[in-house]
Amino acid sequence: MAGKVPRRLGFLRWSGVAAAATVLLTSACGLSGQAPSTGPLVIGMSLPLTGPVADRSKPGRQGYQYWADEVNAAGGLLGRQVQLKVLDDNFDQQTAISDYNRLISQDKVDLLLGTFSSDLNLAVAPVAERFRYLYVQPSGGADEIFERNFTHLFFAQPATTQRLPNQFVSLIEKMPAAERPKTLALVQVDDPNTTQAAGIFKTRLAALGVRTVYDQTYSPDTNSFDTIANSIKQAAPDLVISGAVAGDGSALVRAFQKIGFSPKMLYQENSPTEPSYPQTVGPANTEGILTPIAYSTEAGFPGNKAFVDGYTRKYGSPPSEDAANSYTAGQVLAAAVKAVGHLDQDAMATWLHGNAVPTISGELRWDGTGRPQGELLLGQFQGGAIRIVAPAAAATAQPVLSKPGWR
Repeated sequence: MAGKVPRRLGFLRWSGVAAAATVLLTSACGLSGQAPSTGPLVIGMSLPLTGPVADRSKPGRQGYQYWADEVNAAGGLLGRQVQLKVLDDNFDQQTAISDYNRLISQDKVDLLLGTFSSDLNLAVAPVAERFRYLYVQPSGGADEIFERNFTHLFFAQPATTQRLPNQFVSLIEKMPAAERPKTLALVQVDDPNTTQAAGIFKTRLAALGVRTVYDQTYSPDTNSFDTIANSIKQAAPDLVISGAVAGDGSALVRAFQKIGFSPKMLYQENSPTEPSYPQTVGPANTEGILTPIAYSTEAGFPGNKAFVDGYTRKYGSPPSEDAANSYTAGQVLAAAVKAVGHLDQDAMATWLHGNAVPTISGELRWDGTGRPQGELLLGQFQGGAIRIVAPAAAATAQPVLSKPGWR
């Protein structure tokens, strides 16, 4: 079966507001070479500090703050202390657009950093582009964001949604044909990232003989997953691919537990990397769940151990993927500022297009649209923690191909 609810906010809504930014462009400050030379260097951003993804935004903000504190402890950027100006968009596209217009044209911030989710970045990136501000986004890998060929947009993860399925599909491909899952259920929140990924999974797994028996997109404000879980149970798929963004992923798993349905394989986006996920679904019930990851605390990239240790000391727990993605975005921004030597937004964008940046998520480099040119990792809960199971070169554990039942 198949179905899809309307997207929460459409293209026309954000594009209309973004167009208004053109009118404001002539009055904007903070453009190339116009930043003051003294006082704090103000970096603006709008985050969903409230609303349905607030739990994911909190560690994201902490990652930004940890990066800023570290920069300041080392003397700042261009000899100026860094100051973050953070607004709350309540996970609403129109509010996010208004916030970034305000940060640029009224607050006259020196630099920007990106917000969270494909839904918000799809709307906000045009505002930054119209004002010709460098815009490094920590999350939101939907290719729709990058298809507009913006010149000042950069993604601070190793890959976009286009490459998200690669490691998991490769894992299925390597299984003996007789052992592969035969049927697939796709269930995803209405978000440009998750819906694009679902379409790619459907096509590529079909080529391996995996038949889709359920395909449903749900609204971001969905609170109860009982009906969806029951429909999936009736379809009886071997494999469930869940395109979640936050607590919706754990809510779906709880609904599965409630009705006694445990798929043989469960692949879930985003939610499993939330710090609260194991406690929400039950620590023993995480075993065998697969998830794509952009960052690992176990990775040996330069600076990662110091980041993990320092962040853990400051906040009392290791950094989540969202915290690390924010820190990575800060690293990319800082590299461009230091390389250019002054606040020239065009020059910083040009520099990033021509140079790689070493980060805690590995070395990042981009094509002309801001798409990174790397690969995501495939993680799996084993023994209560997420281990890297693919690619083989980065693996810290062998994949388990059959998920145990709920406990």
